[in-house]
This record gives sequence, structure tokens and C-alpha cells, in this order.
Amino acid sequence: MTSVQATDVDVPTEDGVADAYLAHPGDGLPRPGVLLYQDAFGLRPHLRSMADRLAEAGYTVLVPNVFYRHGRSPVFELPEFIDPAARPELWGKIAPVMQSLTPELAMRDAGAYLRWMAERPEVADGPVALTGYCMGARLALRTAGAYPDRVAAAAGFHGGQLATDAPDSPHLVAEHVTAELYFGHADADHSMPPEQMERLAGALTAAGVRHRYEVYEGAHHGYTQADTSAYDQAAAERHWAALLDLLKRTF
Repeated sequence: MTSVQATDVDVPTEDGVADAYLAHPGDGLPRPGVLLYQDAFGLRPHLRSMADRLAEAGYTVLVPNVFYRHGRSPVFELPEFIDPAARPELWGKIAPVMQSLTPELAMRDAGAYLRWMAERPEVADGPVALTGYCMGARLALRTAGAYPDRVAAAAGFHGGQLATDAPDSPHLVAEHVTAELYFGHADADHSMPPEQMERLAGALTAAGVRHRYEVYEGAHHGYTQADTSAYDQAAAERHWAALLDLLKRTF
């Protein structure tokens, strides 16, 4: 554990400027970089605290607002405790914004995030790791496929729609991935049913990708997010152990 320095930063992209949060150990030395992809609720205090925890473990962490085309964070007006069942109107605002972030746009942005990290003195030379949550798991998988020379490892937690029948399903990037991958699936997650888990694992195996996935029994979609009704402390701590183990093997 170490002290943490953190600041809000702006990351230039081909389509504008993405506001972001940067956390790193307080000693100022270059540390391995981790790009943390948000869930659908966006960049907010809880994600900052997650970045701080990774920085305490010795990493430099960037959390971009991937919805920056719709404004600086917070893009949505959120309660301190997010319970979608109690606030169904939230999805009416969030869904169109999510849908507007096409795979093409997301991967164009990913290149900008990775280039920015490569130029920062807080980030050690070499490839980085990725971790993503909910929709961020899809972004992590796509980024690992789009930028194999820049990604050494990637993890996705309670990701949904990772291996669909769509022609642009995220799992179809498997043949381009060189990173080691880890997925922590929620077993009570209608957006990632067993058939998709098997399809994803099959594609990664066929492509020769080093990977492992686990099903977190009793956990729901969103189990890592402490400011939501889906939070599961035991599953969240299991996620931290798996993620830090992956990072330790990577760097």
C-alpha cells in the first residue's frame, strides 16, 4: 500500500476531448499503466475510488469518460446510491448514449487513450493492462483485439453481450488478441447467459488466447459497483484478488 496522487485530466481524441481521472502512486515514479473502462453509469466517485485502490497497489490508472461526446462527467444526474429499479427513467437517458458509442468510435477513442498513456511520465514504458466493468468489459475485449501490441492483459467483470450472434460481436476479435484475458461472470446475469460464456471461451481457445473465466455464484450484473443495488461485497473482493493476480503476472 502506498500514498496516491490523483487528478482530473483531459485526453485529446480525434473527435474532441475526453475528461478523465488519473491516479498513481505518490512517489512520482513511472508505474505500469492500467486503463479502466467504466460501466454504463459513467465516471463518478466510486470509479475514482477503484482507480485509487489500483494506484495504492502500484499502478498508474486512467479512467476516461467514454461518453465525452455527450458532455463532461457526470454525464447523467445520478443519486448517491443507484437503484435502477427505483429509478427506471435512468435507463431511458443512458441507453441512447450507450448505443451511440459504436465499436468504431470506441476503438478510435481507445487509440487516443493508449497514446496519451504512452506519453505520460507517470506510466512506465511498454504495454498496459485493461480492466472493464459491465459495458466496459466489452470495451476491454475490443481494445485488446484492436491494439494487441499495446495491451498485455485485460480483465472484464460482469460484462454483458460479449459473445452474441451479431456480426460485430466482441468475441470475434479473439484471433487478434495476444494479451492474457480474465473474465469474472455473474451467474445471475441475463446479459451474459451460459451459452455466451461458452461461445466466448470457445473463440478464445480456438484462437490460442491465454484466458480464464470464472462464474461468481450468486452475483448479479454490476456486483463490483458499491454505489449500486447490485453490489456484492464478497464477489467484489474476489474480483480484486483476480485482477491484482493478473496484473502481478503481467508486469
